[in-house]
Amino acid sequence: MNANIYRRTELEPTAGRTARRILYFAVLIFLLLACVLISVNVGSVRVSLRDILAALGNDEGGIAGVIRDIRIPRVCMAVMVGANLAVSGVLLQCVMNNPMADPGVTGISSGASVVVLIITMYLPMHTSMIPVWGFAGGVLACILIYSLAWKHGLSAVRVILAGVAVNSVLGGVTSMISLLNSEELSGVLNWLNGELGKKSWTQVRIMAVYTCIGLFLSFLLPRCCDLLSLGDKNTKSLGYDPNVLRIVISAAAVLLAGISTAYVGVIGFIGLVVPHISRMLMGSEHKYLIPFAALMGSVILLTADTIARTVIAPYEIPVGVITTVCGGPFFLYLLRKDNKGYGD
Repeated sequence: MNANIYRRTELEPTAGRTARRILYFAVLIFLLLACVLISVNVGSVRVSLRDILAALGNDEGGIAGVIRDIRIPRVCMAVMVGANLAVSGVLLQCVMNNPMADPGVTGISSGASVVVLIITMYLPMHTSMIPVWGFAGGVLACILIYSLAWKHGLSAVRVILAGVAVNSVLGGVTSMISLLNSEELSGVLNWLNGELGKKSWTQVRIMAVYTCIGLFLSFLLPRCCDLLSLGDKNTKSLGYDPNVLRIVISAAAVLLAGISTAYVGVIGFIGLVVPHISRMLMGSEHKYLIPFAALMGSVILLTADTIARTVIAPYEIPVGVITTVCGGPFFLYLLRKDNKGYGD
C-alpha cells in the first residue's frame, strides 16, 4: 500500500492534524448513534421514537418487548463484534506487517469456528462455555500458525503464509463436519455465515465483559504496535524483542476475534477493510488508529446488519454474506494497489 496515503496526516501541521482527527471522531460518533437509532427503528415492524423510549422504560407491550428483547440486544452485539473484529484486524496487520491480514485470512476465526462447531455438534452439554471454547480455538490456531512460521524468529511473510494455509485446512474441516452432520446442521447454518440475531441479554452481558477486557488490553498496546511497525531491526535497536511484541499483540487480537466468532460465527472483511479506511483517515499512529477503528467497525457492521435484515424483508440474509459481498471488491482494489512501503 502506498505509504504516502498512510502518512499524509503526519505531514500536516500538528494543530490541523489534531483538529481533523477530532472532527473525524465526532462525525463517526454521530454516525454510530444514527445507525443505532435506525437499526432499532427498522424491521418487520416499524417503531417510533416514542415506542423506543417506552421500551427503555417499564412498558410491557408487544412492541416494547420486540424492541427491548430482540432489536436492542442485536444492536449491542453488532456494535461490540464490529469493534472487536476491526481492532483485531489492526493488531494483526501490525503483527504481520501485511495489509491483507485479518482474523479470517489468517485462520484465527476458522480455528474458533471449528472448535465451537465441534462443541455444538458433539458436546452440546458444554455450550455454556462457548466464549471460552471460541478463544481456545483461536489460540490453538494462532499457536499452530506461529509454530509453522518460526524459523530463527518470526517472519511477517512466513506468518501470513502459514495463516493462509491453516485457514484453508480449517475450512476443509468445517466443511467435513457440515457434511457429516447435514441433518443436524440447520440450527447452526446461519451461524456459520455470521448471525447477529436471536441473542439474549445474558449473551450480550457476557460478550460485553470479554469485549471490555479485549479492548482495554488493545488500548494499552499502541506503543508496542508503533515499535513493531518500525521493523525488526529498528525495534531491536531500541531494546525491544519484536517476537515478544508480536506474541503480546497477537494475544489481544485472538481474544477479540475468537470471542466474536464464538457468538456470531465468521464475519469476513470487517477486520480487513476497516483498518485500511481508518488508516487513510487517521494516519498510522496506533493511539488514534485503534479507537477510531473500533468505532468504524461498529458503524460498518451495524449498517451491514441493518441491510441484511431489510433488503429482502421479511426474510433475513446472514450478515457475513453482506460483509463478504461488499468487502470482496475492496479486497480486489487492495490487490491492485502498490503494497510496497507498507509498514516502512
